[in-house]
Amino acid sequence: MTRILACLYLFLPFISFAQTGSEIYLLDISFKNNKFTLSNPVNITEHKGYDNQPSFHPVLPFVYYASANDSGRTDIKVYDYIKHRTQQITNTPEREYSPTITPNEYYFSCIIQRDNGQQDLGQYLIGGGPAKVLIKDLKVGYHTWIDANNLLLFVLADSTNNLYHYNLTTKERSIIAPKPGRSLHKIPNQQAFSFIDKSSADQWIIKQFEPASQKISPIVNPLGKSEDITWTSTSYILSSDGEKLYAYNPQSSKEWQLIDTSHLPMLKKISRMAVNKDNNKLAVVVSE
Repeated sequence: MTRILACLYLFLPFISFAQTGSEIYLLDISFKNNKFTLSNPVNITEHKGYDNQPSFHPVLPFVYYASANDSGRTDIKVYDYIKHRTQQITNTPEREYSPTITPNEYYFSCIIQRDNGQQDLGQYLIGGGPAKVLIKDLKVGYHTWIDANNLLLFVLADSTNNLYHYNLTTKERSIIAPKPGRSLHKIPNQQAFSFIDKSSADQWIIKQFEPASQKISPIVNPLGKSEDITWTSTSYILSSDGEKLYAYNPQSSKEWQLIDTSHLPMLKKISRMAVNKDNNKLAVVVSE
């Protein structure tokens, strides 16, 4: 599969979400002597307005993200961090958000927000093309893949938002937990996924969900009311309090450890982030 995707890479042409102005910085990240180090920041968007929700392809050197055009419509773009080039993947009358590579690595799934308020889950080929709608009977806010047929969904509802387990083949769905946060992630090296439980107004909790057993267990409290986290493939959680970055290892940490960003003044009002599979690139969303 990796060889096929590498060939595709050579021939690819390059040419209700809050939309505040934001940029995406790509940095080198390393881990030595029990410490994360960040360097070589590059603004990969340099675009006035909304650029957000970065997501790495697991094999190709691509960062997918949502970007608003001059009319406020949001499309999906991809940045090639080897060639240093950007391609617009979607150009539709709808709004697309939350690009996420599918398990077979040939497609990315995303939220398709329609003018009537509906938010479907669709998918596109990684290089573009027509959309295929996967889920249209739920108002999907955020998602992640469990496997090729199953997803975790943040579903919006009038009374309360819920975390769903959804099977694409059978269309069966079940509610896992109420009031989840927007960060849904596969936990590296485990058959488990993380989400933030926001059901308590006093203290949110990052929790672990195991699809096979349906077991839910706590991991750690997030940084205050921050709901943006990501995982490294070495099983560290990265997060921010908005101004500073922190790391936490569920196997060894007693508390969140500060990552030095004093040499990176562009990292301000930090929100979403993502780490590539090789653990050497970090994408960070900051305020304009």
